[in-house]
Amino acid sequence: MAAPALLSAPPPPPPMEEDGLTSHVAPSPNPPPPPSKSGFLRGRPPIGVTSEFDSERQLFSHRISCRVLNGLAKLRLRVHHGAAGGAPTPEVALMGRNFSAVVDAASRGAVLRGTADLAGSLHLSAAHNTKEGQGEVAVTTNLGDSPCKIELSSLVPPDGLPRATFLFPNGEVSVKEKKLDEGEKILSVNGIVKSHVLNGVCTALYNDNMMNIKYRYKDDELSFIPSLTLPSNSLSFAFKRQLTPSDKFSYRYHFDTNYWSAVYKQKASKHVKWKAGYGSDERLGWASVWVGDAGGKTKEAPLKTKVQLMIKVPQNNIQNSTLVFRVKKRWDF
Repeated sequence: MAAPALLSAPPPPPPMEEDGLTSHVAPSPNPPPPPSKSGFLRGRPPIGVTSEFDSERQLFSHRISCRVLNGLAKLRLRVHHGAAGGAPTPEVALMGRNFSAVVDAASRGAVLRGTADLAGSLHLSAAHNTKEGQGEVAVTTNLGDSPCKIELSSLVPPDGLPRATFLFPNGEVSVKEKKLDEGEKILSVNGIVKSHVLNGVCTALYNDNMMNIKYRYKDDELSFIPSLTLPSNSLSFAFKRQLTPSDKFSYRYHFDTNYWSAVYKQKASKHVKWKAGYGSDERLGWASVWVGDAGGKTKEAPLKTKVQLMIKVPQNNIQNSTLVFRVKKRWDF
């Protein structure tokens, strides 16, 4: 009589080891499959949410961002609104490597930007503001095998001759058409040049018939930065001294106005920094503490939170001192 269908054949014998003996170790059971995500969460990219409050401006700022298009672009939403209420001002941006689109709901306009590499060393960049109905197109190319480049840019729709810029390793010089108040058009030359001089860097900036010459000397402990502006002959200098690896002092003085300012900084730890200073132009003293690197990313701070507390003390009215603070927090989902 045949065996019932519900009965199965006996299990196969256990596998043999290489030495011909049967393994006495029971095979480990397969781990249970991870719980399946719902349809909304399946394949969702990581989302970062950052909120910030500035008590001095009484302003809340929120930012939500995530990667889209398989990581090729970032989608970002920014919202600003006052602490006293009022309608929020949202801004939506889609940013990629060679393009970006920023839409401002308050102005009902958008700014579009894009770049592309053309044949050879030609590089094209363009921007357009839908609210103002204006844009700009620029083409850049290398000059042979040299590190120098030349760029031609023009407004769209055009309003005069295109601007020509010559870029070289130590600076750049540009020539553009400028319209005077009388309606006359002239050619304006602007530029910046940098050069190493006496163990420092000298920078000359020329813009709209005004030149600023600045020299910066810096070593491991000292920085000295004199600056001269022509034709006003305005002279100033800045002095910075690294007292200890965690303490730094800086001083700035303007000879034409006799205004000066001083700042003392102490880095108590990687994420805590103290500052105190005084400015003679506003006759204001202040002191602040940063929890979290002021210039770093919020997600790298402890608890993904950055806090700044500052007290401002007017010299003429100490009783009118104010305490301001900023808080910035990030969440990752």
